[in-house]
This record gives sequence, structure tokens and C-alpha cells, in this order.
Amino acid sequence: MSSTLQAALWMLGAIFSFTTMAIAGRELSANFDTFEIMLYRSAIGLLIVLVILYASGAHSKIGIGAWRTHLVRNVFHFTGQNLWFFSLSVIPLAQVFALEFTSPLWVILLAPFLLGERLTLTRSIAALMGFLGILIVTRPSVDNLHPGVFAAAACAFFFALTYIFTKRLTRTESIGTIMFYLCVLQLIFGVICAGYDGDIAAPSKADIPLLSLLACCGLLAHFCITKALTIAPATFVAPLDFVRLPIVAIAAMVIYKEAIDVWVIVGAIVIFAGNYLNVWVETRKRTQV
Repeated sequence: MSSTLQAALWMLGAIFSFTTMAIAGRELSANFDTFEIMLYRSAIGLLIVLVILYASGAHSKIGIGAWRTHLVRNVFHFTGQNLWFFSLSVIPLAQVFALEFTSPLWVILLAPFLLGERLTLTRSIAALMGFLGILIVTRPSVDNLHPGVFAAAACAFFFALTYIFTKRLTRTESIGTIMFYLCVLQLIFGVICAGYDGDIAAPSKADIPLLSLLACCGLLAHFCITKALTIAPATFVAPLDFVRLPIVAIAAMVIYKEAIDVWVIVGAIVIFAGNYLNVWVETRKRTQV
């Protein structure tokens, strides 16, 4: 199996994990603010990660040599994730994901400066096709501007930086180390931000399953993305996330009765076309080497 196909399969796991996270996050938003969701998600996630690390013996690989990069990565991720959870609670799921998908465009633009990856014509065309598809889906105008729209658009930039710094960390850090720092730092940020007013909502028994599902899917999504980034360039991995759009649109229609109009379908086709072009060219390059 080619490394390109392996990276695509790992991203498929991330796509389904993020879709499940979106549904769980929307359900939890009725009882918790975004900081509290991040706090509990990180606490449960840390317990899971510690069990896995000690059971596998991978805890011995955790070091502090790259702690600054871990800190920067998690500041970006924590900011983007909170904006994402907020937007999930106030605008349609398909719109959140569509706006979030400007992230690969930011990755392609930033990767040459922060990772030294080459900006090829094919990658540029694929990103622009994805961005065009997003514009078709959202059809932004003054009439439909909403704080949730701005939050979803802003989270894309921070997620792009998360991709960039995750790729940088994969050069020297194990996946277990990256996941450990993710949970520890996100937990610290969550406690500070959720507890600054002295009022942190306690979860009920009914909330525990959703919080656990959110934590597990969050860890699985990051594990899948990190694995994909160890195999293929960030400019190839990030655009694959576009596949989430039609999946979440269908899920939102079934669960929340959110309508899918013809423009969502047209935009999804354009997005798929851009991804197919990128995957096809990258696959040909790697098989010819």
C-alpha cells in the first residue's frame, strides 16, 4: 500500500471522529460552555492516554526538549477548538464545517514558510478549488453574517497553524508524546478559562457518556491526523479533510433536520474534484520515485 493511500485512510478515521465530535459537542453545549467542554474532554482524554502510554511502555519516550513547540501548538489548537465548539452551537453544522475548510488553504500558504514544503501548482489549484467550493456552499453576504460564522472562519486559521506545528513535532516527537502534551496543556488551559469566574458546571450522569465519547473521538482524530502527517506532507493531508463536508451535511439532515440545498451539493462536487486532483497527482509522483 502506498504511503499516500495510507495517509488518506488515516484521514478517513479523523473525518468520522470529527463528525461524531461535532454532534456530541452540540448536544453538550446546552449544559456547558466551550471552556468546560474542553476541560472535561481533556481530563478524560489524559486518563486514557496515560493508561495507553504506561501499558505500552511509551511513557519513557516523553521528554521536555520540544516543550515550547508543544505549548505553541496547543495554544493555537485550544483557541481554534473553542471557536469551533461555539460555532457548532449557533449555526448549522454544514456551514461550520464548510467555513472550517478554509484551513487547508491556510496550510498551503503557510507551509512553505514554516515547514519548508514546496508550494506546487497542483496543490495551489486543489486548495483554490476547495475554497471555491466553500464559497458556493456558504454564499457569504452581509445578510447572513453571524458571530458563529466569524468564529468558524477564525477557527480555520488556528487549525491550520495546529496542522503546521503538528507536522513540525512529528519530526522529533512520538505520537504518544504529542497526545500527552495535548491533553495536559489543554486541561490546564481549560481549568484556567473555565474557572476564572469561580463557577464550573459539574457533569451529570447523563453527560458522562457524551463527554467520554467526545474525549475518545478527539484523541482518535488527533492520532489519525498525526499518523497521516508522519506519512505525507501537510499540504497533501489537510485538503483530504474536505470529505467531512458531505458527511456532516447528511448527518445534520438526519439528526437535526437541517436542510441540504443544491448549492451544498454543487460545492461538495467542486471540493471533491480538488481533492481528487491533489491525491491523483501526489500518488503518481510517489509511484514514480
